[in-house]
Amino acid sequence: MMREYQPLQFHQLREGATFHQATGPKERVQLDSLALSVMTDLRQVPAATIDAEAPLDAAIRFMIRRGVRLLLVTDDRREIAGLITATDILGERPVRFALDRGIRRQDLRVRDIMVARERLEILCFDDVAGAKVGHIVATLKRDGRQHALVAHRGSDGRGEMVRGIFSLSQIARQLGLDTPASSEIAQTFAEIEAALSR
Repeated sequence: MMREYQPLQFHQLREGATFHQATGPKERVQLDSLALSVMTDLRQVPAATIDAEAPLDAAIRFMIRRGVRLLLVTDDRREIAGLITATDILGERPVRFALDRGIRRQDLRVRDIMVARERLEILCFDDVAGAKVGHIVATLKRDGRQHALVAHRGSDGRGEMVRGIFSLSQIARQLGLDTPASSEIAQTFAEIEAALSR
């Protein structure tokens, strides 16, 4: 015998209603905390993506809306074509590219400025799983990076899947430090090192 379920009552949404927003991890960490505690896990947080053919200005608007500084760039098969950061968009590269090609900046596409997949380097999830926050900070510092992608082999054993993203600003927040502007990377590394010596 099938159980009977009564329908729920709908109500009018009131003026001034807002919505919940994911706040991201707020857990305070130390440099010897597990690295996974500061990784944005794409199994839990939807990846911020943009199509390679999207206008460049749409990318920065989307970053602002999502509160991120990095977008994965996808092709028409939804495979990763590259990535683009706020630094890429707001730096001199778009102006140089437009001048070199004789086009207007507003006509640029994400594909024109992105870092292509062929140039992307990743951290292996298996290496990250046993690492500490300090290992990630040292890795980002060594290479002067603000972000690092983490990938693992796909379930078919062949392809790779991006599983997560490390962000210097996220790590700084979780260490209790000020969030760096893109021009303050060296200062942020110095602050993290100072936190390490406490």
